[in-house]
Amino acid sequence: MNIYDLQQMTWPEIKDALTSARLAIVPIGAHEQHGPHMVESCDAVLAKRMADRLAERLHPLALVAPAVTMGISPHHLNFPGTISLQPETMISLLRDITASLKHHGITTFLWLNAHGGNQSTLSVACQKISVEQDVTIYYAKTTASASDVYKEYIASSPFGHSCEREISEAYYLAPELIREDKLQKGQLNPNPRWRHLRPGKPLQGFYRYEEMTENGCIGDATWGSYELGEKIVETALDRLEEELRYMLNVQGSIKSL
Repeated sequence: MNIYDLQQMTWPEIKDALTSARLAIVPIGAHEQHGPHMVESCDAVLAKRMADRLAERLHPLALVAPAVTMGISPHHLNFPGTISLQPETMISLLRDITASLKHHGITTFLWLNAHGGNQSTLSVACQKISVEQDVTIYYAKTTASASDVYKEYIASSPFGHSCEREISEAYYLAPELIREDKLQKGQLNPNPRWRHLRPGKPLQGFYRYEEMTENGCIGDATWGSYELGEKIVETALDRLEEELRYMLNVQGSIKSL
């Protein structure tokens, strides 16, 4: 891939890249349970693979920072292996990453997030750090812009964690994350409390994942496919690329006024 990946570059190479790079993409994931059929680094790996592909499309305007490999995962913590950050820890980490890259001349950032549990913290961090450091920060869920593809091809309700969507994305981007011989449907718990706190409901609140699913999954991973993953990922990349090119041009126009 023709990308500027900070983890794979020397400082003289990075110095040269900074003559054209205007955007730093920071992949953000989690280290948490993904049921019996996906490894716990799933979100971090998918965020990095998406960031790489997006940077390739935007080359030489973008560089990829090292991934933030842990996230806000207290709802998964009772499943073995999950590691969760406090929101304050995530904000502090992003503040330091942003300050460091600004020191090198980057003032525009995309936080490319693969874990839904991070979104509310990223919203707060974006507001705080944008003002504190006088930088431009955008944040996006990796494939959320392809929600119309979800609606067309995914029938499970609910879905969204180690499900046919996430398995399909992994088939396309990182098949090594999948235990194909252990694919299974989410084993939803009958207690209805969690259903009343799902996104879109009148009330929002915290619940633990074991309240919702016995095996840590929702949706039906057995319906995942490489083809669906390709459709979801490439649609999302098309839309992210288009929006970022537009925003980078707008910023250039504002600076020239």
